Amino acid sequence: MRIAFIGDIVGRPGREMLKAHLKNIRDEHSVDFVIANYENASHGFGVTVKNANELLSFGVDCMTGGNHSWDKKDVEALFDTHEILRPHNYPDEVGGTGCKVYEIAGEKLAVLNLMGHYSMPFADNAFRKAKETVQKLKEQGVENIFIDFHAEASSEKRAMMMLLQGEVNGIIGTHTHISSDDLQIANGTLYLSDIGLTGCRDNVIGMDSKVPLKQFLTGMKGHFDIPKKCRKILQIAIMDFSDGRCSHAFKLKYFDDERVLKTDAWIEED
Repeated sequence: MRIAFIGDIVGRPGREMLKAHLKNIRDEHSVDFVIANYENASHGFGVTVKNANELLSFGVDCMTGGNHSWDKKDVEALFDTHEILRPHNYPDEVGGTGCKVYEIAGEKLAVLNLMGHYSMPFADNAFRKAKETVQKLKEQGVENIFIDFHAEASSEKRAMMMLLQGEVNGIIGTHTHISSDDLQIANGTLYLSDIGLTGCRDNVIGMDSKVPLKQFLTGMKGHFDIPKKCRKILQIAIMDFSDGRCSHAFKLKYFDDERVLKTDAWIEED
């Protein structure tokens, strides 16, 4: 099966890039299933019902979240009606789930959404939850597992790779909005510390730079806004999964000036 993953979609600019490119990407690269992180999709904070429906209509099959999952009040209903996840290590008492299993190209795929600890809201231990959930999935006969690990610290993301290397097909980080340059496959597991945002690329993490700069210069906080006009980017990873392993992967960057950059994953020999 060929899986694609898109990280933090930031506001209208990010949604516009999916509308412009995703269906063509699916056709050109024969993608079977698209996962995308929704947690910044509606003006940078959470997702509305309207925008969730937009993302699904653009070609997204499953949506993952993070620390902003509950920012929009109407998201709770989406957990029961849409293919939308929230971090699986939130306490069991909250709505929704962070793990779903799909049938794709004759094989099962589990999508697992986890949230880190450094500078993030209170949650259960991500590493214990990951290990426990992966073990349960394997006992149920699910071999192919993809993880969106929504975390601030790259050390946490790398540690998750060390914990689950050889046990899952892929682990890709989200949340920082800044893409990293460590796309690799080791022992059959794809890893990338952060895929980077899809949205505005000429400011501060997809937001207008005025408020972030004021905060850095004076310590005074304010509300972050999405610029009305900006240069945009779409960042997407495409991965070949089978029998619990990733055999090949690459990342594409689509720019609004029609440039497309491709980076192949480097493979560590087993």
